[in-house]
Amino acid sequence: MHGFLIAAPQSGSGKTTVSLAIMAALCRRGLKVAPFKCGPDFIDPGYHSIVTGRPSINLDGWMCPAEFVRQTFRRHGVDADVAVIEGVMGLFDGIGPSSGTGSSAQIAAITGMPVVLVVNARGMAASAAALVGGFAGFDPQVRLAGVVFNNVGSDSHGQLLRAALAEALPEIAVFGCIPRDESLAIPSRHLGLVTAEDNPLPDEFIGKLADMAERCLDLDRLVALEANPPRPPFTTGGNVSHPLPEGEGRGAGGVRIAVARDAAFCFVYADNLRLLEEAGAELVMFSPLDDAALPSDIQGIYLPGGYPELYADTLASNSGMLAAIRMAVASDMPVYAECGGFVYLTEGLDASEDQVSADFAGIFPVRARMLPRRKALGYRQVELATESVIGAGGAECRGHEFHYSEIGPMPDEIERCYRVSRQGDSLGLEGYRVRNCLASYIHLHFGSNPEIAPAFVASCRRY
Repeated sequence: MHGFLIAAPQSGSGKTTVSLAIMAALCRRGLKVAPFKCGPDFIDPGYHSIVTGRPSINLDGWMCPAEFVRQTFRRHGVDADVAVIEGVMGLFDGIGPSSGTGSSAQIAAITGMPVVLVVNARGMAASAAALVGGFAGFDPQVRLAGVVFNNVGSDSHGQLLRAALAEALPEIAVFGCIPRDESLAIPSRHLGLVTAEDNPLPDEFIGKLADMAERCLDLDRLVALEANPPRPPFTTGGNVSHPLPEGEGRGAGGVRIAVARDAAFCFVYADNLRLLEEAGAELVMFSPLDDAALPSDIQGIYLPGGYPELYADTLASNSGMLAAIRMAVASDMPVYAECGGFVYLTEGLDASEDQVSADFAGIFPVRARMLPRRKALGYRQVELATESVIGAGGAECRGHEFHYSEIGPMPDEIERCYRVSRQGDSLGLEGYRVRNCLASYIHLHFGSNPEIAPAFVASCRRY
């Protein structure tokens, strides 16, 4: 497979801009580009999809077993001319100080992809070579193919950088030098980066990115990069259980699951949907923003994450959809909701700074409120404390939590189905259930345990 992983020494070096620019330029050349993102992030994959016209797939070595990562990478990249993986944080930064689990380096080792390091060269010359040398020799499982120097001040600055690297590390290629250009920055807001739905990147901006890549980068050499055969198992550990079975999913068909997909509910791992389909589900997309009712003849509902607070008025005014959700839960239809989907099932949002009050479905007898600072961010280990619509008691799965909202105290009579921990430290009970409706702030990756998707489909089939 042709392709590469775009990494950096640290966050803020320009990985996303460089990744989008390369994807845009290669697509404009007529190549099929398979986009991927290391880690649990859902903002960047949305931009990848806009640029390439293909779903961008999360590759996460902590949430998912190495074999699942390898297989899903192969599955989604096999029909492409080139695979482009955007890294996360710094190349070797993972969940611990030294393990590398959850890092871009771990994904490079699992997939065999060569690494292209984006170096913010502002204020550096020969020191850039020392930095690159440290990264090149840090881990023998990671192959550093070359660098892209970003924030280069002038042509002479670029020449200094190239000369310094050629003298110190002649085996490391310089794939290009990108001059400083603030107009290429992607905007941000108080909840983190702007989503692709909020800021869909005008064609002119995408064209400008492609022009920059053609002008500044050696795209021919980048496209020629090839993967090494991966060397499993990845020795720095991670989630090594629950490999993904080869072949088609299990279970008979005939189960229709409604999946909320619109600007308010924009975050779902693409592999979660694929695994549901392989388990026998027919997925029917619907919009809580625009549709007056749920799709007909469904046996289950999946409410993924997103930003319902940005569309609170519209969601609250869609009384037909809210009534349909309440009726589905009252009928014991299996409902699974995550983060933004969970907030949508509460009594609503309280007014706060820059946030209007809104009433939602009221399945869970609490209200949520937005906070000026992030409430939670990080990986979560989940053990099912009891049988639920996603599996039997004792089943383990993994996910990620990221939100700026918090809920009021959940009444004791509402059942808790999750025992949650973070790197071995207990975070208590979560995963709230009313009838057959299970909701949580945690975005579970169904690839962390191959029984989750079949269990949810089976619950819907029994209904």
